[in-house]
Amino acid sequence: MTAPPPLALEVTATPSRDDRKAVGRGLGAYNRAAYGRLRGKARWILARDAAGTVQAGAKCEVASGWLYLDWLWVAEGLRRQGQGTRLLAAVEDLAREQGCQGVHLHTWSFQAPDFYPRHGYAVMGRVEDMPPGAVRYWLAKRF
Repeated sequence: MTAPPPLALEVTATPSRDDRKAVGRGLGAYNRAAYGRLRGKARWILARDAAGTVQAGAKCEVASGWLYLDWLWVAEGLRRQGQGTRLLAAVEDLAREQGCQGVHLHTWSFQAPDFYPRHGYAVMGRVEDMPPGAVRYWLAKRF
């Protein structure tokens, strides 16, 4: 059997919409055949002050039996006052309500890498110099 000729490779910062869709459809079909639907639904948890201004928040995605915590932010003037802990507890409550096995996330050494282990999260992986001079951590907490 003769191997097919190699595919022509193209590096681009601006693929066409059809090209992006072709890759997305191909990967989606492969993943669904292996595990069913892997992408989930975004959920937001917002913390507002008395004026209604968002002062903290979390962006999450529930998928594949887990909740992915994509963003967790607290306004600078409200940090170290327990707001992050309250927000993380709400994230975990949401995960439990959705029947998730746990929560996973990533953070950098210049953010709050010590915050999550204090709340029961274990470091599952790390990459040095990502970005240069910093460490990127992946953490998870199984319920």
